[in-house]
Amino acid sequence: MGRLAGKVAFITGGARGQGRAHALRFAEEGADIVVVDACTQIETVPYALATTEDLEETVRLVKERGTSVIGVQADVRDLSSLEHAHHLALEQFGKVDILVANAGVGSFGGAAEITERQWQDVIDIDLTGVWKTARTVIPAMRDRGEGGSLILTSSVAGLVAFLNLAHYTAAKHGVVGLMRALAAELAPHNIRVNSIHPTTVDTPMIDNVETRELFLPGVDNPSREVASELMKGLNALPVPWIEDIDVSNAALWLASDEARYVTGVALPIDAGASAPFKIPHQ
Repeated sequence: MGRLAGKVAFITGGARGQGRAHALRFAEEGADIVVVDACTQIETVPYALATTEDLEETVRLVKERGTSVIGVQADVRDLSSLEHAHHLALEQFGKVDILVANAGVGSFGGAAEITERQWQDVIDIDLTGVWKTARTVIPAMRDRGEGGSLILTSSVAGLVAFLNLAHYTAAKHGVVGLMRALAAELAPHNIRVNSIHPTTVDTPMIDNVETRELFLPGVDNPSREVASELMKGLNALPVPWIEDIDVSNAALWLASDEARYVTGVALPIDAGASAPFKIPHQ
């Protein structure tokens, strides 16, 4: 028996990156999967986003692991499309036990220079989209009366500030407040709510020139090799980034009965990036 045998997990932003890793890891532990992604490019996001082909590949990979899966193209900014995806989940599986509200994007610029559209896109997806996703699954989960686990993806930027990411930092801090409010409201129904806070993760969101330049100001067009050395300064542990499986294993624990009394927790998976350490001057 897997740690999630008999469970159904609803995962947003699941076409690639952390979302795909969560879907595969949960499937390996026996969960049936509903994977949701917008699969569309957003004008204010400076790197390529997931495609329908990515979503199809995630579905294929989950099937390889022996559990059932449905893939749905839905945008977390659109409540009706999320409700449609949830309806399909209930139609096929009869329930949702686990939510991983993982969909998120980023863009870069100083707080006084980013455009209103940049601000709104990040807030709408990274914060309001998390609330819309939770709002979609909570009523049926609550009414079923068998509990559940909601896992909201924040970031180390939900614990500390980052330069040139005011909108992202605000959204990810907001996820923590939302998590705590939901944890309090849903505890009487045995629904646990926690947030996860990764440092930089080796996914397409980080592994692109635009993001590397953000973290390495003054370094023109940094290669992956250059970034892998210089970005170690972001973390206390001597690594430039973590792997998506590291985040998925943490999410798996929160989803499982091993964390049955864990709720209202902001869990860093950050190689010490949020720890109050200082690098001495050389």
